[in-house]
Amino acid sequence: MSVWVLLMTAVPGWQSAAEPFGVSSASAILYEPERGLILYEKDIHTPRSMASTTKVMTGLLALEQGDLDREITVPAEAVRVEGSALGLRGGDTISMRDLVIGLLLESGNDAANVIAYVLDGSIPAFAERMNARAAEIGMKDTTFVTPSGLDEGEHSSSAYDMALLAAEAMKNEDFAAICSLKTAVIRFGNPMREVTVRNHNKLLSLYDDAIGIKTGFTKKSGKCLVSAARRDGVLLIAVTLNGGDYWNDHMSLYEYGFQQVESVTLPVPELPELPVAGGECGQLSLTASGPPSAVLPKGQADQVTCRVYAPSFLLAPVEAGTVVGEARYYFDGKEIGRVTLTVSEGTPARPVAGYGERFMRMLTAMLRVWAGLDV
Repeated sequence: MSVWVLLMTAVPGWQSAAEPFGVSSASAILYEPERGLILYEKDIHTPRSMASTTKVMTGLLALEQGDLDREITVPAEAVRVEGSALGLRGGDTISMRDLVIGLLLESGNDAANVIAYVLDGSIPAFAERMNARAAEIGMKDTTFVTPSGLDEGEHSSSAYDMALLAAEAMKNEDFAAICSLKTAVIRFGNPMREVTVRNHNKLLSLYDDAIGIKTGFTKKSGKCLVSAARRDGVLLIAVTLNGGDYWNDHMSLYEYGFQQVESVTLPVPELPELPVAGGECGQLSLTASGPPSAVLPKGQADQVTCRVYAPSFLLAPVEAGTVVGEARYYFDGKEIGRVTLTVSEGTPARPVAGYGERFMRMLTAMLRVWAGLDV
């Protein structure tokens, strides 16, 4: 297939503006997950105790198992745990969905342990699952030991790794919906009873654009917060570990970040018509599947390039809606989106004469020349 290319503009590099604020936390990152942009960083690769923000991984693993409405019987050994608790007792019944809600909102250490026992039979076995999933995500500075985030052994992660984890978790629709709740009513017990749980993440009330995710605290870790915010189509993730004024840290990070990037609808390139060989129609027009959007540095949408790939011609017959190519968009040398190209209308093949018909045409032509009619 031959290819033709349409270039819109050249692409320069981009560097974020200097941050006009300080962050009180020991480690901090502001991350844009669509393109992997780090908009702010402070000691982002040092492993630190991350307390109950660990439950982002625990909750994600529970939700990825599916069947969220299945009823679970709480193992007695799972609820013997210190720190914040949902109030589960051995023999209680609870759905996996309500277990995750209690985990993420009320930060139940007992809920974390129950998930570990239900999925893998023990906390060490579940920690293996956590570390395997972390490796898939690309978390290189992380060691999971407990499902709750209680300090034990080398249990730790970096701000960068927790941002990667948060980005992965927010792709899960159930996780995103649960971690954005300020309150929820769940059912558990023996007999079953209704319990109202409240989210520890005050950022959901303090900041209008906040949509999650999880707080954490131990004496060793200090205040930890993994959060997410969305504005005008842009999703940002902030992580602070060993924090001071972490609510204001996150709000300052977001206000800075939303000034740096924007979601842009990419323009559909001008598309030429393609010649058709052997068709009743000599050429067909192309249609793009629809303009994609992309997160870009503010004011630099005109720096996007678009390359259109399509054959130099088509062979009839061609049906309407046939995919014949694609347009790819690039910024700073990296692909940021693509659309498929289809033909707007089809065309049948031009009828081809049979052998007898071709012979008669040739004979007629020879007779006309012999008779001097075509001289």
